[in-house]
Amino acid sequence: MAMKNPNTTVTEFILLGFSQNPKIQSILFFIFLTIYITTWLGNLTVIMTVIYTPHLHTPMYFLLANLALIDISDSTVTALRTLWSLISHTNSISYDWCITQIFFFHFIAGAVDFFLVMMAIDRYIAIYRPLQYLLIMNQSVCIGLVAGAWLGGFAHSIVQITLIAQLPFCGPNILNNFYCDVSQLIKLACTDTYITELLMVSNGGLLLTLMFCILLVSYSVILVKIRTHVTEGKRKALSTCAAQIIVICLNFVPAMFIYDRPFQVFQVDKVASVLYTLITPMLNPMIFTLRNTEMKNTIRKLRDRLGEPDRVPLSEQNVGVGRSKTGCQADVCVNDGEAAPYQFQGLTHHCLKVG
Repeated sequence: MAMKNPNTTVTEFILLGFSQNPKIQSILFFIFLTIYITTWLGNLTVIMTVIYTPHLHTPMYFLLANLALIDISDSTVTALRTLWSLISHTNSISYDWCITQIFFFHFIAGAVDFFLVMMAIDRYIAIYRPLQYLLIMNQSVCIGLVAGAWLGGFAHSIVQITLIAQLPFCGPNILNNFYCDVSQLIKLACTDTYITELLMVSNGGLLLTLMFCILLVSYSVILVKIRTHVTEGKRKALSTCAAQIIVICLNFVPAMFIYDRPFQVFQVDKVASVLYTLITPMLNPMIFTLRNTEMKNTIRKLRDRLGEPDRVPLSEQNVGVGRSKTGCQADVCVNDGEAAPYQFQGLTHHCLKVG
């Protein structure tokens, strides 16, 4: 991490938050605490369901479980500090903690954006190369995609933190937000920040816009392919892609609103920040599970089996390679409009006669 500028005399910053009224702060505390707990429960449910359900050990669900882990981390970076401020009525944050929060915020938020690109790659291969899907999206590739997303977020964060840590801060020290971020902090620097802002916008805003456009084009191509490919899993494939498009919009649109323009302080930025940092991580697991029949059924079965761990449902007995749950023989099965060997697939299967 970059060294602190020697001309910096500010030792702490004051976060204005949402209100200085103790009653309103108490109400906001319970609202944000509910959001944070819901985020944990929803994403943890997705993670545990994928881990403890063998037929969900597929590339798509592996990526989905990792996205849930990132969402928990993303929410924690801002929620914990916000909850502490609301309950303790303490609005100050030290310079070092402020810089640390910025680092982890951009590290994890960047990883989320790169991760959504990786999920789009997974869906593209599943639709356009169904027979080679599991050969291409093997375990090494999946792990590489996850590692690539984290490395991308780390590189993005290192650039942001290096630029901001070089700036001198000598007062004022008031941030009109509920967490530390570069868009607010850079305006307090005691120097001309025009070049620094351009570099930050290029590293953040323009990158977000480019990724967003690539994702929209990718999913448009995928949806065209699905509509022209008549299969029994077509509706489910459309639902899966629609869920991911909703998640993409929830992640990218508020972020682009904040980082795609010259850094200026607007009250509406707080609303966009709440949506981006707290609401979206809570909604992601709901969007994926509510629109995914397989996930809903698996969660329900897992819940019902908690009291009967030794019983094996008949629907999961005598299921092997080349045999669907309906008992028909096949070498290849279709998963959401995809063809792949049965033992790796987690969604409803439709047998295809081969040979």
